[in-house]
Amino acid sequence: MLKIESINRSHDRSRFHCGSDELNQYLKRIARQHLIKGISGTFVLIDDDMPAEILGFFTLASCEIIVEKLPGKYARKYPSRAPAAKLARLAVAKKRQRQGFGAYMMVNAIERIICVSENLGIIGFFVDAKSSKAKAYYEQFGFIPLPDNQLELFLPIDTLWQAYDAI
Repeated sequence: MLKIESINRSHDRSRFHCGSDELNQYLKRIARQHLIKGISGTFVLIDDDMPAEILGFFTLASCEIIVEKLPGKYARKYPSRAPAAKLARLAVAKKRQRQGFGAYMMVNAIERIICVSENLGIIGFFVDAKSSKAKAYYEQFGFIPLPDNQLELFLPIDTLWQAYDAI
């Protein structure tokens, strides 16, 4: 059975390979350190039958947004700087790609951000897409591009709640 849990020493980070050296190295060398230091939270997708094998991972962090970067209808609603959440990383093991694991982790990330929003003020969920293909992937979850950088995407808190309710 698939399960998502916070990264820990029992997970075999050394064998994870997603096709991106940057993401592989982050998972292997930095993810646990950032978790311990409270910088970000990294969550791994595992199968109960092989709990050490990492099928995928995602990292969440808090951030502060300069509101003037938002589309006009959102920028007018908030003070000049506002708190938000960020999907800092999302990766699926190369041999497990195109099996729906990315979407499975996105749903879990959205659930976690909903929980945060119930207890801490945030205006939305942000992600920096690495390519136009990644941008299209995030747009299917309701993310919208920022006017000054089409690869920086924003999922307003209201839309996040609607997406969550639809799930």
